[in-house]
Amino acid sequence: MPILIDGHNLIGQLPGFSLADPDDEARLVMLLRRYATRRRGRKIVVVFDGGVYGHPDNLNGYGVEAHFAHSPSDADTQLIRRIRAIKRRDEWLVVSSDRAVIGAAQAHRIPVISAQAFARRLAALDQPRASLQDKRNDRPLTAAEIEEWMRLFGVDEDDAEDFANY
Repeated sequence: MPILIDGHNLIGQLPGFSLADPDDEARLVMLLRRYATRRRGRKIVVVFDGGVYGHPDNLNGYGVEAHFAHSPSDADTQLIRRIRAIKRRDEWLVVSSDRAVIGAAQAHRIPVISAQAFARRLAALDQPRASLQDKRNDRPLTAAEIEEWMRLFGVDEDDAEDFANY
């Protein structure tokens, strides 16, 4: 499902991100790239206010397109224009907490998720994910298994008591 994101709106909701940071856009794009690569073929379009002259064009890639609104336009205007141009509305998702953007998406029957809710999804990227194999193997050893390992490594009960004190 392609995602259209209000960039600065999302940055304001991410822990550890600041709109005052001159690299906030690049940091967000790197995070979105990680999110996009989790699912093959995912496409993300992020729109930011106030494009900076000479801003690096190398932000695009890995399923993410970054666009900067240049004066006199702003990101909301660009987002609404893009929402109106979407042909397959049921395939897209809009990420914003801005009322005008949400209204345009709802008027065109495009699903919307708040910037706060999407920020929680992105924060989950940093949570370790245990595989089913890890979960299956992560159990305490039985007494019989401990005795077998001790026998295999030539450890007797006296040695085991010495190791238990460490």
